[in-house]
Amino acid sequence: MDEPQQHVRLRQAVLVAGELEPVASALASALGLREPFRDPGVAEFGLTNAVFALGDCFLEVISPTQPGTAAGRYLDRHRGDGGYMAIFDLTDLEGARLRAEQAGVRVVWQIDLPDISGTHLHPADMRGAIVSLDRSRPYGTWRWGGPQWTERTGSGAPGRLAGITVAVADPLAVASRWAQVLGVPLADGDRAALRLDGGEVSFLAVDDESAEGLVEIAIEDSPSLEAQQQVVELGGVRLRSVARV
Repeated sequence: MDEPQQHVRLRQAVLVAGELEPVASALASALGLREPFRDPGVAEFGLTNAVFALGDCFLEVISPTQPGTAAGRYLDRHRGDGGYMAIFDLTDLEGARLRAEQAGVRVVWQIDLPDISGTHLHPADMRGAIVSLDRSRPYGTWRWGGPQWTERTGSGAPGRLAGITVAVADPLAVASRWAQVLGVPLADGDRAALRLDGGEVSFLAVDDESAEGLVEIAIEDSPSLEAQQQVVELGGVRLRSVARV
């Protein structure tokens, strides 16, 4: 019997900002986004947030509300706002968790709920960003987008996350680590990139550790972004319009 097909999608990209509202407002304006979901659950981490639906994908901005948070340390280390986390929706979550454990990757937070599971992996072990391994149930729903989106599956501004670019000191080594944990292939050729369902994660080289992080988000089918100059810089990242593959 054939093995069931396993899916790995980029579902959510997360930015961290010293001040939430200016970056959230700029993001909404650039992409024509609707009113965000404000998740009270992030207060557990000393954060406030805004989660925007982009088709059936999501963009989130977080900001610390108290000292001593991981997000605050990121802002200090990187000397400003920037890309913080990539959240993947995987059908084979157990396999990904096992691969992370076998690779010696530490887990910094984990939860299993009836409709979604999440596992945040330590950025010092994955490099470049926090990687979150999530599984939606049923596949395609997304609790983190808020109950309104869940009830009206697919609602949100037009667009889709087509990929991200992560800056690191050793792109090929980090790409290999992410590929190993996510269970996805490296891109063809000698590029430091991963192939996902309907998207890609690519890595580029930087010399300065403070410049490491999620630096670009590629977005498909966004009329608002397409009507501008194809690339918008805000919140420490580039938003780039790409054609549908």
